[in-house]
Amino acid sequence: MKQQNLSCVLLVGLLWICPVYLSRRNDKFPIENPMEIREKCFKDQKRCLLVPGNFNGFITASKHLNHSGDACIVFLQKNKTRNNFGEWWPRVEKNGSSYLLYMAKQHVKKDQRMYVLYGKNCSSTISTMTECVFSHTVTGTCQIRCVQTNTVCKQSPYKENDCKGHVASSAKYRINLTETSSSCLNCDNPVKKPDKTINLDKAITVVGGKLDAVQTVELINGVGNIVTNMTELSAVISVGEHIKGIIEKKREPEDVDEVSFASVSPHDPINIIEDKEILPTFSRSVTVPKEAFEQAISLNVTTAHVTVFRLFNFSLDEFNSTVLGDEVVSVEVGVAIANLTDTVKIYLRNIEYKGIPSCQSWNGEGSRPKWTSNDCDTIISGDNVTCQCTHLTFFAVLLAPLNETISSSDLKQLTIITQVGCGLSTLFLSVALFMHFLFRRTMASKATIILIQLMSAMLLLNLTFMTNNYVAQLKNSVGCKIMGALMHYFMLATFTWFAAQAFHLCLQLYTGGNILIHNYLLKVSIITWVVPSIAVIVLFSTGKYSQQVIHTDNTGDIVTMCWITDSDVHYIVNIGYYALVFLFTFSTFLIIVTWLFQLKRVKGPNVPLSQNGRSIVTILGLCCILGITWGFAFFAHGVLQIPAFYIFTVLNSSQ
Repeated sequence: MKQQNLSCVLLVGLLWICPVYLSRRNDKFPIENPMEIREKCFKDQKRCLLVPGNFNGFITASKHLNHSGDACIVFLQKNKTRNNFGEWWPRVEKNGSSYLLYMAKQHVKKDQRMYVLYGKNCSSTISTMTECVFSHTVTGTCQIRCVQTNTVCKQSPYKENDCKGHVASSAKYRINLTETSSSCLNCDNPVKKPDKTINLDKAITVVGGKLDAVQTVELINGVGNIVTNMTELSAVISVGEHIKGIIEKKREPEDVDEVSFASVSPHDPINIIEDKEILPTFSRSVTVPKEAFEQAISLNVTTAHVTVFRLFNFSLDEFNSTVLGDEVVSVEVGVAIANLTDTVKIYLRNIEYKGIPSCQSWNGEGSRPKWTSNDCDTIISGDNVTCQCTHLTFFAVLLAPLNETISSSDLKQLTIITQVGCGLSTLFLSVALFMHFLFRRTMASKATIILIQLMSAMLLLNLTFMTNNYVAQLKNSVGCKIMGALMHYFMLATFTWFAAQAFHLCLQLYTGGNILIHNYLLKVSIITWVVPSIAVIVLFSTGKYSQQVIHTDNTGDIVTMCWITDSDVHYIVNIGYYALVFLFTFSTFLIIVTWLFQLKRVKGPNVPLSQNGRSIVTILGLCCILGITWGFAFFAHGVLQIPAFYIFTVLNSSQ
C-alpha cells in the first residue's frame, strides 16, 4: 500500500463481517466474492492486515489512499475461514491468554507480510508499512504484530512431537503472537504420503520374466486420463508387482515448484519429499525441476502434473545389457520435455554393483529399449550413483562389465589389426591347404595330417570370426545364436588341435617317431572334433548364445558380435578349457626346446649360424602350432590389459 497512514480506531462492538477487500470498487479491482479476495490478498499481494473475529474495534484508512493494490484488510470470521475458503486462508485463534496465527505452506512460500490486529478498548496507528518488526506492539490490550512469513518460518525445522494435536492438516505453520520474540512451529512434514491409491486393472504381458515394453509404454502414456479425473493432488499407482508409480499434480500454475520422490528401498512405497536436505536418507530418489513444469505449461498442458514409474524386470535391449538393480524409471509430465538447463536428477544410494555404471535413457519407441547416454551425465561417488539428464523419458543405469571396457580409439585400432591379420591368415591358410591337396604326391605323414586338420580348424575359426559382426547386425536372434555356436565350436576345436599337436610331438619323442597305436589318426580326429561339440550343444540348448556387446568408454561406439552372453560360462568353458590346454602345450614346448638345446650341445660348438637361425624359426613355429601365443590373454588385466590386447591380437590374428 503506497499510503503512509493507516489508522485503527477501536470502538465497542463485534464485527461479524465476511472477508472484505478494503478498496474502492473500480474497474481495476472488481471484487465480487471471497475467492477473488483470496486471489488478490493471498496470492498476488505481499502485505495483508488481518483482523480476527474476536477483534473489537473500528478500522479506518486515510482519505488520501492510493488504491494500487499493494495491501488489503481482511476480517476473519471466527472458526469458519478454513471450512469455507480453504487452505489459503490464515486463522487467528485464542488459546488461553495467547493468540495463535495459523498459516498454510503457501503463505510462507510467498513470503507474505501479515499485520495482525487483536485486542480491545484502545487506539493505535501504523505510520508505515515499509518495515516489518515482530516486536512492534502497543502497551495495553490493543496489539499489532507484523509477521514476515518466510523470514520467521523458513528455517524452522519440522517437529513431529510438538505438532501432534496442535495444527490442522491445512495449517502447516503456527506463530504465537503473544510471545515477545518470533517463533514458528513448523508442522509441515517434508515426507508426504500420496492422498490415495489407484489400482489399475491392466495386465502387462511378462515374457521370460520381463515386462513387455510396448504395453508398458501404452500404460504410462494413458496416465493423463487419470490425472484429469483425479480430485486429489497425489496418488499411488499400482499395476501388479512389477510396476509402481506415483502422480502429483498442481492445482494452480503458481503452485509449480521443484518436486522430489523417494523411497527407503526399491520395493518400498514412494513418498513425496518437500525438503531436499533429507533426500540422502533414502536409497532411491527422483527430483524433477520447476523448469520441466514451466515447459509443460507453456506447451498448453491442461493440468500441471508429474508421474514417476518404477519398472522392475523391464524388457532387455537388443544387447542384453545389464541394468543396475533391474530397475527402470519413467518420468513424464504429459508432453515431451527436453533441453532443460536444470536437470532431472535420479539418485541411487548405498548400492552394491559389479561393473561400470552409465546413465542411459530411452525415448519409448520400438518393441524393446534402445538405450543411449545422450543428454545424461553419470556421477559416481563411492556406493552412490547420480544421473543428471536434460529431458524426461525412461531412465536406467546400465552396467558395463569390469575389465571389458576399453577406449574407443583402442577398439578401432584393434579392430583394424584383427581384420588385416585375420585376412592375411585366412589367405595363407587357404593357399597352404590348396597346395597340400593339389600337389600332394604321396601319402601324408601323421604329423602332416594333424597339422592340416589344425589349419582347417583355424581357417574356419577365422571365417566365422570375420563374418560374425555382419550376422550380429542383421538383428536375427536365431541366426546370431547359430553363428555364435559355430564360432565357439571352431575355437574349442582349434584349442583341442593345439593339444593334439602337443600330444603327437610328445609321443614321437617317446617312441622315436615309431607310433604303433592302431587307428591312431582316426582316434585323434574323432576325439578332437567331437569333444568341443558336446560343450557347444549343451550351451546352445540352454540359450547361452546371443548378441554380445563390446563396451568402450564412449557408449556411442560399441561393437556387437554373436557370442556367449553369460560371463561365468565364458570363464569356465573358454578360459578354463584353454588353461588346461595351455598347461599341456607349454609343458610340451619346454620339453622340445630342452631337447633341441641338448641336441645342439651334442653336435658341438661349431654349429653354423644358419643352423641357429633354423632353430629359432623352429621355436617360433612351435609357439604357433601349439597355440602358446593365446596365453597372452591371461595378462589382460589391470595396467597390462591394453598391451596384452595388442600383443594377443597381432600374434593370433596373423598366425
